[in-house]
Amino acid sequence: MLEFVPIATVDPAAVEALLDRAFGRDRHGRTAYRLRAGVTPIPELSLAAVEDGALAGTIQCWPVEINGDDGSVHPIVLVGPVAVEPARQRGGLGKELVHQALDAAVELDLDGAMMLIGDPEYYGRFWGFSADATHGWRLPGPVERHRLLARGSDVPAIGGILGPRVAVAA
Repeated sequence: MLEFVPIATVDPAAVEALLDRAFGRDRHGRTAYRLRAGVTPIPELSLAAVEDGALAGTIQCWPVEINGDDGSVHPIVLVGPVAVEPARQRGGLGKELVHQALDAAVELDLDGAMMLIGDPEYYGRFWGFSADATHGWRLPGPVERHRLLARGSDVPAIGGILGPRVAVAA
């Protein structure tokens, strides 16, 4: 039976091994890793899918912020990575993990500003993510602009630098 549990209850080595299988061992050089450097995932939005004691998939969400060129600071939730055991990919598990995390964000009122780097057709179709507000955002590394997506009523359509949100109010 498949169950969704807090990722904190799963062996971190198993999570890292799954991420390696899903994205490759060179994944640490990607811009998304720089974007969340030095922060820990948001526990309530970071989940693991476990079936018969085996890790099948994970999703993690991270506190980031955009520091606007106008001096403003806007907190944003970075969604991802979404990792699914390669043998189970294309079976809907990744989609269910995203649903679980986004539903939890709604429950905790953390869904006002969310972003990710991903396929605009997929994330736009199912969850309303788009690149409409992100054209002025700068990241700590390269990104395909059409894949820098956001959703929510509090997403700032401003110029600014996106980075980790180290100080998070409780």
